[in-house]
Amino acid sequence: MAYSDFSLTKFKKTFNITIKEEADLFATVEPIEISEKLTNTLEETTELALAINTEKARSEMIITPILLEVRRKANYQISLFSGTDFNVDIERGLNGYCDFVISRSREQLTINAPVIIIVEAKNENIKGGLGECAAAMLAAQLFNEQEGNEIKTIYGAVTTGDIWKFLKLEGTDIFIDLNNYYIQELNKILAILCQGVLG
Repeated sequence: MAYSDFSLTKFKKTFNITIKEEADLFATVEPIEISEKLTNTLEETTELALAINTEKARSEMIITPILLEVRRKANYQISLFSGTDFNVDIERGLNGYCDFVISRSREQLTINAPVIIIVEAKNENIKGGLGECAAAMLAAQLFNEQEGNEIKTIYGAVTTGDIWKFLKLEGTDIFIDLNNYYIQELNKILAILCQGVLG
């Protein structure tokens, strides 16, 4: 079993975690300015990625440029991992690879302090990725506890590149934002990701 095997229902049945759906979970997060570099990149790549319409195209042409912007906004004090194995508790199915992990550490060779898990929606099915994301977020929480990292909140997102749905794990509660954020609201998407990184 691995992260990708979890539906939200299966996750709820397997772990002692309460799932809370909330409208406007990030209502108080103020949008932030987008750099000219990211604006220019996405002007060139977004339409192409959506036309190609594969996970790989969306990942490379939309998601990765956004995450690189988050890294710049954090003054390069974070590390970004893509398609990395993240095996925390194999017996409980908290293993497998993660599409993207952002770690609150500059070290790029190993994941040291995971704070954000990002799952690419398979077949553009955002809802279908929520269980996978929740499982990987729980693994990040366990990892930080094992490592003695003082990280109280883990953030998550399921995305198609042009649509983003955010989650937040605190203690034994996972909050799922009922809102979807669209690429046109990029300054808000960036602000939520930056909040996750900077705490």
